[in-house]
Amino acid sequence: MNQPTQTGRLSAEERQAVLDYTTGCFMLPAHSPHGPKHWQRVRHNGLLLAETTGANRRVIELFAFFHDSCRETDGWDIEHGPKGAEVALTYHAEGLLPASDAELDLLVIACSGHTVERTHADDTIATCWDADRLDLPRVGINVDPAYLCTDAAKDAMLIRGAEVRALESR
Repeated sequence: MNQPTQTGRLSAEERQAVLDYTTGCFMLPAHSPHGPKHWQRVRHNGLLLAETTGANRRVIELFAFFHDSCRETDGWDIEHGPKGAEVALTYHAEGLLPASDAELDLLVIACSGHTVERTHADDTIATCWDADRLDLPRVGINVDPAYLCTDAAKDAMLIRGAEVRALESR
């Protein structure tokens, strides 16, 4: 399944298969602030942003599920992003990742850099990072527009909506 089965978003079956796979990799408790509930909010944030940024929706969804899947701690874990990228590469090598090679490249960059990089010129990667950063209130960090990459993410109403979703889940 190296080529997308549809343009745009993942199908429900693809999404569930990826979620099952990444949940199986996740070593922290399900209630972790970096776990599946966070992934779903990142997906939601990213798809909202993609309406304005034009980001690749498939990559957004895959990023949401892979970016924190290899966390070993809820504290500082600098290697979790690159490890998540490696898991995506493995899933792709097994012929299971519903993404083209170009989409895989974007996913790997987005996962690898989401913790340590500030911004990116590619709209899809920038949207992935903003989708994650918009969920920071779940861990007690206010969203600072200065740390967001896209103009779409800096919208005060969008930030407030993401904040409400993040705080409701705590």
